[in-house]
Amino acid sequence: MKKFWVRILLALLITVAAAVYQRITGPTYPVSGSTQIDGSMIRYKLLRSHGGEGDQPVTVTAPDTTVQAVMFFKRLNADDPWKGMKLKRDGEILAGFLPHQPPAGKIEYFVLVRKGGLEKRIPDDRIIVTRFKGAVPLWVLIPHVLFMFSAMFLSTLAGLEAISGGPALKKFTIQTAVVLFIGGMILGPIVQKFAFNEFWTGIPYGIDLTDNKTLIAMLGWLGALWAVLKEKNARAWAVIAAVVLLLVYSIPHSVMGSELDYKTGRIQSSR
Repeated sequence: MKKFWVRILLALLITVAAAVYQRITGPTYPVSGSTQIDGSMIRYKLLRSHGGEGDQPVTVTAPDTTVQAVMFFKRLNADDPWKGMKLKRDGEILAGFLPHQPPAGKIEYFVLVRKGGLEKRIPDDRIIVTRFKGAVPLWVLIPHVLFMFSAMFLSTLAGLEAISGGPALKKFTIQTAVVLFIGGMILGPIVQKFAFNEFWTGIPYGIDLTDNKTLIAMLGWLGALWAVLKEKNARAWAVIAAVVLLLVYSIPHSVMGSELDYKTGRIQSSR
């Protein structure tokens, strides 16, 4: 990898792959699919996150007007009985709404479709859990996302620079540490404050995985920054820090995230 443009391209590909992986593997990614009941096609995209005010919509698409659907739901980890709500038809769409919850409140639900005397559960292999959160303004959300994936790109580039013996290791190490600090340690807590009314729920206040993995990545790059500035095993430190950040990004976003304890009214990490 002597050519610098090759390292840039490889770092970009790794960053894009990490972004896609984060998007599709997280616990808030919608559950989509299709099924049939007595020959009638049913399509669905069930949300697992709802931001802002208002109730969360739940919809399934069923062109056959003889198909009906009922949604069953209850608050997660609360002593609630299951409640049923018939979805109302509007053309091909059968729709209902989950009641709004406080930030970090969660509801588990599934949909039962019916035709004649037949029934089928959607999805058939699990119960959907959705998490409510406050509205996060775009003026902080967009910079947060851009800084975090810029940090991933710069981190990977610094690691490749260290492996290949490139001359720009110090520059990329400094840039990675600064960008990661802004994105993860400044903008990240602001986003969380808007979403869940807490700036920080990681160590030492909790075990929120998103906060803690950001902290671990930051410590790794602070170590690399120290090594680069002191010129002590700088390349080894940079490779280690880049690998740590890559491992951090391999953990799906929002796993073990904030969850409202309905019994105490306090926000804690997911069980």
